[in-house]
Order: sequence, then structure tokens, then C-alpha cells
Amino acid sequence: MNTLQAGAQAPQFTLQNQDGESISLSTLLESHQVLVYFYPKALTPGCTVQAEQLRDHKEQLAQHNTVAVGISPDPVKKLKNFETKKELNFDLLSDEDHAIADAFGVWGLKKFMGKEYDGIHRISFLIDQDGTVKHVFNKFKTKEHHQVVIDYLAAQ
Repeated sequence: MNTLQAGAQAPQFTLQNQDGESISLSTLLESHQVLVYFYPKALTPGCTVQAEQLRDHKEQLAQHNTVAVGISPDPVKKLKNFETKKELNFDLLSDEDHAIADAFGVWGLKKFMGKEYDGIHRISFLIDQDGTVKHVFNKFKTKEHHQVVIDYLAAQ
């Protein structure tokens, strides 16, 4: 796995959100910096906690001109179910072929309960409006992800 580092150009992408609409990073960057957070699977405990915290702290992110988008290999239909069940208020993007996860360097070998498999590593990228990776968040507890991001933004 060769994860993007701060200072690198973020790969441009257009993916479908939970409503089947095409969402482009370049469009989002026109008016905000973007927190692109990769998560393994919708409606699992850790991913739910992370999404709910971002939902509940959307205004704090907005105070720092930042919007969050989640990317997972889940199909659009599952993302819609996640959004509806958890009343999420931001875009969830479907990367079923994990091409964008590969481009960001977050797709790779994982180990869980003694088994090895390929999947998404839980890593987030703060993308500045010029398309540069401003910061990489790769060391956090799932339930504290939002606070780590907000603390970083507040220190800028």
C-alpha cells in the first residue's frame, strides 16, 4: 500500500452518491476544502459510529469551510440504506471497484480474526481547495475521528 501523503495532488474522481447522483471532487473543492474519509463497510459498528459523529459535528466542520464525504466499496443501494437508517447528512460515495481507494493508496492487505484479505484501510484525507492533500489522518480511534479532524482544523 502506497498511501498518499500531505503535499501530494489528490486524485480527481467522480463517483455516485447514495442517491445515484454523480459527485466530483473538483466540484466540491470549488467552495470548500474536503475531508475524504475512507471506511470499510456501511452499517458495521465502527463505520456507523464514525459516520454518526461526522453527522453530529457537520456544523463544526462547516465553521472551518470543510465538508465530509465518505467513500466505501459498498453499492449505491446499501449507501442509501445507511444514510436513511442513520439519518446521515453528507454524501456517501460508492467505489465498488475500489479504483479511487487504490488511487489514494488505502486499498490493501488487512488482517481480522486471523484471516487476511484485501480491503479499505480507515484513512482520511483533508484536501485543500487547490486539490492538494493538506493532511492525512491515519492514527485515530473510530469514535474520536471527528474530534481529531476538528482539533486539526482549529489549530490551522
